[in-house]
Amino acid sequence: MKKPKIIVARSAGFCFGVRRAIDLAEKTVGRRRRIYTLGPLIHNPQEVKRLCSNGIRSIKNPARLRGATLILRTHGIPAPLMEKLRQRKLNIVDATCPFVKRAQDIVKRLSGGDYHILIVGEKTHPEVVALVSYGGKLCNVVENKHELSGLKLGPRVGIVSQTTQTPENLKEVLDRVRRQRPRAKIYNTICRATIDRQAEARALARKVQCVIVVGGKNSGNTRRLAEICSRYTATYPIETASEIRPDWVKGVRAVGITAGASTPDWIIHDVKDKIINIYE
Repeated sequence: MKKPKIIVARSAGFCFGVRRAIDLAEKTVGRRRRIYTLGPLIHNPQEVKRLCSNGIRSIKNPARLRGATLILRTHGIPAPLMEKLRQRKLNIVDATCPFVKRAQDIVKRLSGGDYHILIVGEKTHPEVVALVSYGGKLCNVVENKHELSGLKLGPRVGIVSQTTQTPENLKEVLDRVRRQRPRAKIYNTICRATIDRQAEARALARKVQCVIVVGGKNSGNTRRLAEICSRYTATYPIETASEIRPDWVKGVRAVGITAGASTPDWIIHDVKDKIINIYE
């Protein structure tokens, strides 16, 4: 059987913010003892496990930590928790993505201006939970345009987005808000890396017979890549190469591979090798 063409999306894998966080974590190893991350540093279980093998452990509750090094995750943490951590004798390494920090600063500024803040994103995602903490009392999270129904908007409205949302979803929310508040302040805080990889995923899915989307099942941006690809072709979201089934790729002319922003290169290479091995 003829081996299919394998096309890997150019931007598949680590984005700038994730690469920066991993670099910060790895530079800390050897210089510090007792290194922890507050929650998973990134949304990829396999990479988190690799970091753990190098002495960087993920914890949920830092209450008992004293004299340790604590690395803050890429998604950021709520403002009240940040204040508590600063009062302790901890060596804090802030790996919050700069694009997430920008969104936090905007929300804080809008809150100080008495705006009714709308955050377009997933309510339980760590990034959004942190954003809400900067928003004060007049702050709501909407996951899509339908959740605007019945929501009473204040006279001054400011809108930001989770950095990994799709531009299409944000636009649908904005279009509906503008009908009531045409002067709403709008900040497109979707990061450029997200926009680029979503566009690449769309183009890739249109020219192959199937796409394998690689990334943590807890990764929102990976889920959205899979949703985009599934509109155009057979799509299989996986975390590791071991999940690939031979019948997915046998008999197809071209296979696409893309990956979420927290997926390391070594997992992407494993996926490509697994497809090749199926044919060999």
